[in-house]
Amino acid sequence: MFTDVEADIYVLVDGDATYDAPSVQRMIARLLDGRLDMVVANRTDKEYAAYRTGHRTGNRLLTAFVASVFGSRFNDMLSGYRVFSRRFVKSFPVLSGGFEIETELTIHALELGLAAAEVDTPYYARAQGSASKLNTLGDGFRILVTILHLYRAERPLPFFGAIGAALAIMSVGFAIPLVVTYVETGLVPRLPTAVLSTGLMILAFLSFAIGLVLDTVTRGRREMKLLAYLSHRAPGEERRRS
Repeated sequence: MFTDVEADIYVLVDGDATYDAPSVQRMIARLLDGRLDMVVANRTDKEYAAYRTGHRTGNRLLTAFVASVFGSRFNDMLSGYRVFSRRFVKSFPVLSGGFEIETELTIHALELGLAAAEVDTPYYARAQGSASKLNTLGDGFRILVTILHLYRAERPLPFFGAIGAALAIMSVGFAIPLVVTYVETGLVPRLPTAVLSTGLMILAFLSFAIGLVLDTVTRGRREMKLLAYLSHRAPGEERRRS
């Protein structure tokens, strides 16, 4: 739909009657008045049954994890009620097809430093006779895997640097007894361990090198996204010009 639909403002909402439809007016007004690119509905539940305990806990944990990695700007990362500008939509590469989409939308805004905000909106329990398709553990795991994949793609240097550091520490740990024995006796009695230590250090340097190369590639991809973003006018620009 993001590819085929041409509009100035896009509204995305889960069609399960749990979100407050009238709040869209405040969300659009917030987008236009602030010349923002995304407004997220920060759900404030009006009924205890609106949130299952596992969903509430999982949302908080995932939101805190994303905040620690990409920066803290959202309180409800998994909200399915959002308003977007045209330039946000047309610069967003959709890579997932499930409940991970909210994670991708949030990280896209954080990565490019796009103007975004949250608006408190009521959140209601599902209608009787309906059931949520969200599986607390299964979909929570998929979302976490998506975050890790995006972290690897958007932060390759820290990701592969951490792997390289772990391998280097293991290599040094194996090497210390060998060096001590060599200094005392002039012999290397455990040749397989020496080979393992050397191999781990080589892998550590390779991991650092991969991180450096992919960091350059990531910068190029981020520049392409920014160019796609900048090719469209800000929301409300036409209204101001007229």
